[in-house]
Parts: sequence; C-alpha cells; structure tokens
Amino acid sequence: MKKWIFVVVWTAGSCFARAQKADGGVAKVDARGSILRERVPVIFDTDMGPDYDDVGAIAVLHAFADSGIVQLLGTIASNKYEGVAGVLNVFNTYFGRPGVPIGVPHGKAVDQRDVQHWTDSVLARYPHRIRRNDEAPDAVSLYRKLLAGSRDHSVVVITVGFLTNLSNLLRSGADGYSPLGGVELVKKKVKRVVCMAGSFPSGKEFNVRMDADASAYTFQHWPTQIVFSGFEIGKKIMCGLPLVRNSAIQNSPVKDAFRISIPLAVSDSAGRMSWDETAVLVGIAGPAPYYRLRQGRIVVAADGSNVWDTGGKGQFYLIEDRPVGEVRDLIDRLIQHSPR
Repeated sequence: MKKWIFVVVWTAGSCFARAQKADGGVAKVDARGSILRERVPVIFDTDMGPDYDDVGAIAVLHAFADSGIVQLLGTIASNKYEGVAGVLNVFNTYFGRPGVPIGVPHGKAVDQRDVQHWTDSVLARYPHRIRRNDEAPDAVSLYRKLLAGSRDHSVVVITVGFLTNLSNLLRSGADGYSPLGGVELVKKKVKRVVCMAGSFPSGKEFNVRMDADASAYTFQHWPTQIVFSGFEIGKKIMCGLPLVRNSAIQNSPVKDAFRISIPLAVSDSAGRMSWDETAVLVGIAGPAPYYRLRQGRIVVAADGSNVWDTGGKGQFYLIEDRPVGEVRDLIDRLIQHSPR
C-alpha cells in the first residue's frame, strides 16, 4: 500500500499541500500548490451538533478540498435533530459547495443538538437551500449511491459522530444503486475509515456509547481498515482562539460557532478540544509525522466502553509522535481558511 505524507505549507494567508511518497518521490503540484493527481474521494459522517469541533472538522475538510486534495462526495449526519441537514448545507454553501449531497438518518438515530445554540444562530444568519431534514435523502441510501458511483477501493470515510449510519450500511441489502449487500459494497468501494471514536487502550467515549449497539456491530463487521483517533488525542489540542480573535474573518459560520460557544464553558477558556479535526487531518494527510499507529482491534461492551485487543488485525489507533502544539497550530491555521 502506498503511503503519502502531506506537508501543509502556509504563505500569504493561504495553504497548499505537497504529497510525498514514502519512497521519497514527490507528486507534481500546480502554480497554486494543488496536487496534480486524482483527489481523495471522501464521505464525511458527523453528528454536527452536540459539540462544535465538528465545525472545525468540516472547515479543515473544505480547506483540503480547496487545495485540490479532496473530492468531497457527501456530508452525512449521524444525528437527526431537526435542522441538522440545514446546518451541513450552511457550511457547504459558505465554502462554495452548496451542491454537496447531504444525508440524514430517517429511522432510529440519536436526536441531540447543541446547548450553546450556535446551530440556531448559523441557520438564522447564513444562506442554505435545505430547510428541513426530510428534504435530504436517507443517510444509508446516500451512502449506497455515493459508493456505487465510486472507483473500487478508493473512498475514505471519515466519521466523527455516532456509528449508526455505518452499522445500517453494513446491514443494508441490494437496491437500485447496487446489487451488492452492504458488507460487499463497502469491501468493494471503501479504502479505509478514519474514526473519531473510542478511548485507548481502554475507556468509555461519547461517540461509541451513544449508539453502543451500532458501534459494536460496525467495528466487528467492517471489512476494510479502520484508524481510530481516540478521545485522548483530541483532548490535549485546544483550538479556536486565533480564529475568534482574527478580525479579518467576518461573516463566517465557522467563526460564529466558536465565538458563541467558547465563552460558555470554563473548560474552553484556552480553546475547544479538537477531537474531530484530528480525524479529518489524519483521514486526508495520514498519521505521519504527528502520529504513529498501534495495530489491534477494538472491542465494545454493551455499555459502550471499549478495550483494545492487541492480537487483532486490520484496525489501528493513533499514538502521539510529535509535540501537541504542532498539531494545534496546524489545526488553528486550517480552521481559519476562507472560501476561495
């Protein structure tokens, strides 16, 4: 398997990325620094609401897309509070991609929104064409459509919320998009999953426990590689204050979410913990040079707690390999990215 190391270079307030092969070769870049190769097709699965690190994560994702690295196939909610489809549409519209497909669970799923009311604020202030969740397709149907239309073994799924959609995808049957069942469709089309979930080597983490049955089923049956960015990774990375203090950024739903939310919690006085942003960073750029991987398999109990089976194969969790401040500074720059 080829490995790529992405070095993000900042100049004049913008960013570009160079892709370097593990063997030392460097992909060609254009005058703007965009990589002249096929972009990484990404499906972003998010709870987008109980916390606001999801906002930082979608900003990082669009920053990579503007650099020519990512093809954003879809943004899919694992949360079903009324308005979540509109919130996703706000951010996609702000970053110049109003047509990115959005999916929402139409069946049983977690229904939990933010306590800071930043979602209400961005819906009231920023353009979005989707007004109600029922205007968006079912999450699993959209997954199947996007995967069926993708190249084999190409799609990177980045999930930073509950595992409801992935569990339901695995259990899905043939439909008008593909004659394959869910497991076979995933095996044929997905390259890997990068997942903000779990606490390692053991613990009890929010995304896993909120739909523990779905988490256990997904991690037991998922047929491709999974990389976990655990609770302990993002907990130390406090981001957002440079964004809030940047007077040059105006009329930004990303800034508004952080500006509204940070003052409401003493624990956020140094910035918000960056769980979801690290999953996007690793999902696109790979773990090096900031992290190394430990192989095994996650085991999820009925109460949503997890342990790590060191004898397992095909799953990995991140271990810090560089000072936390380096990742913090990188994420702080990326979430200040403005639409091109």
